[in-house]
Amino acid sequence: MAQSVKHVLIVGAGLAGLRTAEELRRAGYEGELLLIGDENHPPYDRPPLSKQFMRGDLDSTALRPDEFYAEQRIELRLGTTVTGVDTAAHAITLADGSRLTYDQLVIATGLRPRRIPGLPEVSGVHVLRSHDDAARMRDHLGTAARAMVVGGGFIGCELAASFRMSGVEVVLVEPQPTPLAAALGEQIGSLVARLHRAEGVDLRCGIGVETLVTEGDAVRGVRLTDGSVVDADLVVIGIGSIPTTDWLADSGIPLASPTEGGGIITDEFGRTGVDGVWAVGDVAAWPHRVGRNKRVEHWTNAGEQAKITACALLGTESPAAQVPYVWSDQYDMKIQVLGLPALADEIRIVEDQGRKFLAHYFRDGTLVAVVGAGMTGKVMKMRALLRLPEYSAPG
Repeated sequence: MAQSVKHVLIVGAGLAGLRTAEELRRAGYEGELLLIGDENHPPYDRPPLSKQFMRGDLDSTALRPDEFYAEQRIELRLGTTVTGVDTAAHAITLADGSRLTYDQLVIATGLRPRRIPGLPEVSGVHVLRSHDDAARMRDHLGTAARAMVVGGGFIGCELAASFRMSGVEVVLVEPQPTPLAAALGEQIGSLVARLHRAEGVDLRCGIGVETLVTEGDAVRGVRLTDGSVVDADLVVIGIGSIPTTDWLADSGIPLASPTEGGGIITDEFGRTGVDGVWAVGDVAAWPHRVGRNKRVEHWTNAGEQAKITACALLGTESPAAQVPYVWSDQYDMKIQVLGLPALADEIRIVEDQGRKFLAHYFRDGTLVAVVGAGMTGKVMKMRALLRLPEYSAPG
């Protein structure tokens, strides 16, 4: 197949899109390679946006220097929105009405932040997905007295930590019983809650947001579902994201339903089932060990999928899937997740040192995940002991 592919078009200039371009070149692809992004920034790393960039410790999160793209013969087209795809004609349509053709199309359009319906549109309310989102939030943080973070997932917890490290009072609101309950379970979530409370975060779990309290066109506080009103002049909505697939309507490319998490349905190599179309990264619902197609919104997953898809697209041997790995920096702690906590039916806390902890996750007595805070070596040495099921069939 490598000889027949002359023009690969990648829509989405984030980590997954860039990694796919890199892996194609590494695998020997010599044809045209176009990477399209709707932002005006070259591909950049998103994880530092909620941490080092937010605290002012880092200004650039660019993944590659500008000269890299010319050296690798990757045409980078930024500030360009793709509005549709004609899979029969192997062509995409851009916002200006022009069309571009392709031999092979890789979709890596990622996510957009989920918002709370009905909230008034006022200044001081932020979401975090893009570099520009982070820059606006960081500017506001410099004058903020008290911040509210709505949502205790990884991003919400990281932002709460960065705000506290910047000297701002923080209220963290999470509808579930603990932060990270959905990802790690309530038992480990309670240890994460303890960490944030020890750092001075006003953590309120089991409640949500009713509405904003405003003054003119600016936010001044938040009314919660328990009736309390919390003063805040900076509010971050971090309640998850939605896959960017609107432009694929009527394309025939298979999409998962919203109740299934959305995204583009693929096989274990990123093929969509539509000729010449692939999907990788946060937008892609690959077969998953939990027994169904599922999107995985993590940095390491994007790189692994990019390598597998690039090899499959060129007809070369794909690398074996790796053990999933995720990390989150909060205060002076690196929280690491190795394996698949969602598979577990039992959690055992192996060590608990107050801030640092280590937990093992089991399914039918078999180790399927390890989670630790401040236990880098002890987490990673368990990789060889994990026993995960093979990927299930698509569908």
